[in-house]
Amino acid sequence: MDALGKLCADGKASAEYLWQVPDDSQVRLKIVGILEQIGVEAQKQNRKEMGRIVDELATAAKASPSPQQVDLLVDGFDRLTKLWQAAKSGLM
Repeated sequence: MDALGKLCADGKASAEYLWQVPDDSQVRLKIVGILEQIGVEAQKQNRKEMGRIVDELATAAKASPSPQQVDLLVDGFDRLTKLWQAAKSGLM
């Protein structure tokens, strides 16, 4: 797994943790940091779709905690992971 794949996995695990503790500000800051790193790595690899998803998730990560917000974060990291996997397997 390369750096981008690890960031996607770490972000998803952090987002899933928010189901248990939705208002954990430290985890939210961690997610924002992970998203910034994913954005940088995606740009290096010319992965524009990942950059658009990162922008959406960064907005969601900074919003008030809610089940819908956590759902959006988890789903978004799923999308990022699938895009990363598709690129690694040569499908993109």
